[in-house]
Amino acid sequence: MQKKLFLLDAMALIYRAYYALIRSPRITSKGRNTNAQFGFTNTLFDLINKEKPTHLAVCFDTHAPTERHTDFADYKANRQEAPEDLLDSIPDIKKIIEGFNIPVVELDGYEADDVIGTVAWQACAKGYDVYMVTPDKDYGQLLTQPCIYIYKPGSFGNDSEILTAEKICTKWDIKRVDQVIDMLGLMGDAVDNIPGIAGVGEKTAAKLLKEYDTLENILANADNIKGALGEKIRNGKEAAIMSKKLATIITNVPVEFHEEDYRLKEWNKDALVEVFTELEFKTLGKRILGDEFNAFNAAPQSVQTDLFGNSVATKTPIAKKEAAPVITGEESVGLLTEHNIHNTPHKYELVQGKEAIEQFVQALLQQPEICFDTETTHIDANEAELVGLSFSFKKAEGYYVPCPADQNETRAILALFAPVFDSETINWVGQNLKYDMLVLKWYGVSIKGKIFDTMLAHYLIEPEGRRSMDLLSAQYLRYEPVHIEELIGKKGKTQGTMRDVEIEKVKEYAAEDADITLQLKHAFEPLLAAREVERVFNEVENPLVRVLTDMEFEGVKIDVNFLNDYSKLLETEAKKCEENVYAQAGVRFNLASPKQLGEVLFEILKIDPKAKKTKTGQYATGEDVLQKLAANNPIVADILGFRELTKLKSTYVDALPQIINSKTGRVHTSYAQAVAVTGRLSSNNPNLQNIPIRSDRGREIRKAFVPRDENHVLISADYSQIELRIVAAISGDPNMCDAFKQGKDIHTATAAKVYNVAEADVTKEMRYKAKSVNFGIIYGQGAFGLADNLGIPRSEAKEIIDNYKKEFVGITSYMDDTIKFAQANGYVETLMGRKRWLKDINSSNFTVRGYAERNAINSPIQGTAADMIKLAMIKIHNEMKKGTWKSKMILQVHDELVFDAVKEEVDDLKKLIIKNMTTAMVLPNDVPVEAEVGAGENWLEAH
Repeated sequence: MQKKLFLLDAMALIYRAYYALIRSPRITSKGRNTNAQFGFTNTLFDLINKEKPTHLAVCFDTHAPTERHTDFADYKANRQEAPEDLLDSIPDIKKIIEGFNIPVVELDGYEADDVIGTVAWQACAKGYDVYMVTPDKDYGQLLTQPCIYIYKPGSFGNDSEILTAEKICTKWDIKRVDQVIDMLGLMGDAVDNIPGIAGVGEKTAAKLLKEYDTLENILANADNIKGALGEKIRNGKEAAIMSKKLATIITNVPVEFHEEDYRLKEWNKDALVEVFTELEFKTLGKRILGDEFNAFNAAPQSVQTDLFGNSVATKTPIAKKEAAPVITGEESVGLLTEHNIHNTPHKYELVQGKEAIEQFVQALLQQPEICFDTETTHIDANEAELVGLSFSFKKAEGYYVPCPADQNETRAILALFAPVFDSETINWVGQNLKYDMLVLKWYGVSIKGKIFDTMLAHYLIEPEGRRSMDLLSAQYLRYEPVHIEELIGKKGKTQGTMRDVEIEKVKEYAAEDADITLQLKHAFEPLLAAREVERVFNEVENPLVRVLTDMEFEGVKIDVNFLNDYSKLLETEAKKCEENVYAQAGVRFNLASPKQLGEVLFEILKIDPKAKKTKTGQYATGEDVLQKLAANNPIVADILGFRELTKLKSTYVDALPQIINSKTGRVHTSYAQAVAVTGRLSSNNPNLQNIPIRSDRGREIRKAFVPRDENHVLISADYSQIELRIVAAISGDPNMCDAFKQGKDIHTATAAKVYNVAEADVTKEMRYKAKSVNFGIIYGQGAFGLADNLGIPRSEAKEIIDNYKKEFVGITSYMDDTIKFAQANGYVETLMGRKRWLKDINSSNFTVRGYAERNAINSPIQGTAADMIKLAMIKIHNEMKKGTWKSKMILQVHDELVFDAVKEEVDDLKKLIIKNMTTAMVLPNDVPVEAEVGAGENWLEAH
């Protein structure tokens, strides 16, 4: 078998892993960011599994200066500080490497690429195929031997790529790979602060090398190169020579390739268990180690108490470095669980038969607080049948009431519980209670008392955390619950499977769920107080559960005939766009393939000589790229049209009829309260937030949403420019506040200020640009972003923003003050007190810090808007419940509410909606809140 050596460029892979998850970081129960550890481990394990190396090593840079720093003091000087979380990951990653029994190779005075280059050449000479695992382009110079390759790991859904010398030459447009260092000497490398020759780019460098072969030969012939280029080369001679030296990878580092040291060996599974447990790699740990992964025995022992106050040996939680306080409770030790159903005293009982249930009901009626859970046949509450009910009102106690397959018998059992469900004095606790309440609603049962949803409590305590009950139990109670997979052999509740499980096992599982959820409630109550988010929990999130339950139950009618007709129309139009593309291209190809499309646009048609390629080496053909080219290239408009039409057809028009509920004939979207960190609702099946509204073709889809019958119409109510009103109110900017108070068009008023003209003289173009600034500035958009968005010079964009900040000083102050507050306190909050924690707000890495600063500015605005519409929904729902209204609130999308309204109630309902939307939250500085309402035979007409 051919021997295969893989050499990993550690820091390049660590950076790549960290930034790949920057927008959705993996945060442990102790507040640690494990992006880098997780990504690196995945890459390493996938590489071992997929490529089957016989030998492997990981190479690191050290902190010691190298000869390059001695030669050129500014070498890598422009690199910003590495993020603290990334630096903190390195000891963990070295532990992981050690656990895999893989050697770490590093040497003071040399960089990792020098070590890799040296070992690669030594191994190649011994008959190995050598793969240098890195995304770094500089390594191409090392591929002078046919047995050496660059292995680029896959990312963002793309497969890994093996680069040969031929591919390197094609990529750089050179004849030999050793010319890579000549290229870098000429053009420099901004990443490493290698200067190159000022004004010489990649294409010019490749052209010069075609003619003169080497950098030295180019410099020797500089006097023969005419014009400005020759002058640049003559002036940049010393910089070019230095740059080539800096870019040259050293291949005689004093390290030796001893084959046995690099051979893959048995893993130290105990060491891997320990580090995976510390990092809370529960799923990844099981994927790598299988059933041998045990999160109970990894860490050192210390004395703590168990769930019942008894002294026990527990694992010592890892220390955490935080930019801001993250309160998760002293008992929170992540996956370092000590307890499970087998080693924890408990009393879980089965309650069966009418007499036993009646006695149990009397006991329940004496309880001020009951935790409740349902066992069902389906993960979709609108499709589910009850399998059983579980209750707990005391720690370590739980009760399970099985429900038979005969639904009439189940209804009879539920009738026995009517006094409990109807009680207004009982406080109901549950994890994702909306699901359980919706299941009961299909049986005609409603819970009357107050509710406490542990999932929502945790959402407010840790908005960016994960919150499955299994994880929360491990994190806050050191308890690992029975997993449903242990009962049914797969993830999730699948139709009928729970009925096949032995009732004693279901009892243990279900009663434990109720018991653990009750304990989580008691763990979360003090944390809600400590975080000062009780108000938003009690006044916004908990009451909204009832509103969303009713909305999901109602659903919305879909006009299937319209969708079928529209699908045919879209298909015809898409085909027309596709044929137009082929006609203009002069060749037929797979239009849905970005790779083939890029080759046609940029190699055959050459519509953009400056076309950029992605990290995978193919041309970028995303919508943002194509939009910039559309004005001067008719083919691009047809490509964009084809994409839009096919996406509308597949994602919405053809998909909507497939999710119609067979029982109701309606579509029942599911709302998620605990996903968006800003507090916004999200939805799925269908995702209402993503239904397009910016294009005429997209808006047509709203025609498919119709009233339930001819006696109803749809009402749509929408907040007017609510985020900008909130900006004005929070900032107190006098110009913006006055514009809203006077009922002016805010974008016209803004344009008049920015361009220093009378409002009557504001042009359509001025208003459009002002609108972009109004919305862009609260998302942290700068001159570069505005210029890109509007297609204007950066100098003009900068002037617009400078004028804006001068005229609206209150908004500038708000932005500055909010960032300072976040830096001092570690969080920002909405007017209702919803908090977003920003652990990177004081990072020394400006990329990471900048992302946190943009979130600091935007979160109070978006979050306040989210709180406002939720409060409006609660007020409208409560008022409609008190009256005799037959109309129903059925949808919420962004700042819009949709109602299925009885025709004779329309006028009064409009008044009720407007009143409650405009008074749901009083904004500071007397900024008025306005909403618009319309009615129609479909959603589009109503909007």
